[in-house]
Amino acid sequence: MKLTRILWIALALTLASPVTAQTWPSKPVTIIHGYTAGTGIDVVARYLAQNLRERTGQPFVVEIRSGAMGNLAAQYVARAPADGYTILLTANSTHAANIHLFKELGFDPVKDFTPVTTVLSLGFALLVNPAVVPVNSVAELTDYIKARPGKVAYGSGTATARIVTELYLERAALKEVTYVPYKGSSQALNDLLGGQIQFLFADAVTGIQQMRGGKARALAVTNATRVSCAPEIPTMAEAGLQGYDLVAWFAMFLPAKAPRDIAQKLSGFSNSLFATESGREFLKNLCLDPYPGNPESLAKLIESDTAKWGGIIKRAHIEPQ
Repeated sequence: MKLTRILWIALALTLASPVTAQTWPSKPVTIIHGYTAGTGIDVVARYLAQNLRERTGQPFVVEIRSGAMGNLAAQYVARAPADGYTILLTANSTHAANIHLFKELGFDPVKDFTPVTTVLSLGFALLVNPAVVPVNSVAELTDYIKARPGKVAYGSGTATARIVTELYLERAALKEVTYVPYKGSSQALNDLLGGQIQFLFADAVTGIQQMRGGKARALAVTNATRVSCAPEIPTMAEAGLQGYDLVAWFAMFLPAKAPRDIAQKLSGFSNSLFATESGREFLKNLCLDPYPGNPESLAKLIESDTAKWGGIIKRAHIEPQ
């Protein structure tokens, strides 16, 4: 009798997995991200949630758990049930860069997650407040910094933005520059506009919006080629830093041991959404590029980017905190 009951339970569990994947989602889904409201990833998360709700008939709710350069959100999702109803939308900081910047992450970027897909890629814009730092080019900013050793500061609210900055400092041979850490990109931007810091690299969404609003001046973008939404802004390579090409990406993850077919289904939803004309136009308006993928390609990207970003951090002599 006992053996029969065990066999029935085993059979039920075996049959449950594909049914769960076929009927997913059958209740509200939460998309977690770890960055401040109004930033690029927040805008994308809300667009993704709206369209996934329309496609599936189930609510997709965006929840922000900011702090520790995205780590708090990743920690939360790593501990969530592996049932496909808690999604992490994150930048490459949490899964490729932060492991080199923090002594303790509170999660394992590989073991604690099920990769779903890359969503998009984005560059960064080098910003100054022209009322505080009256420069018009990267070369002029470099000269400005060199003329004021130890008196110029930059800030960042994400690991990626800091690394992008460190690559600029390395290529321009700038040494005596003060780094100011922030909880999020919005706080760093507020201090740029307030004159507390002299420059920063902001994600393209935020940076170009500030430029168009007349509050900040964009000196260059970190992409290999000029961005179509703001072709008047030169690249860092055009500004004199040859070979400078550094972009970030957003990707989705589920907790470890989540059903693989749910990950594949969610990947398909995302890829098809940003392949539509409206999806492409949404990204273009934000200076973003679609980055379709799948669980396998995302896993390989994490491995290669962990090494790439780690190399930049090591050369910058940034010690994990």
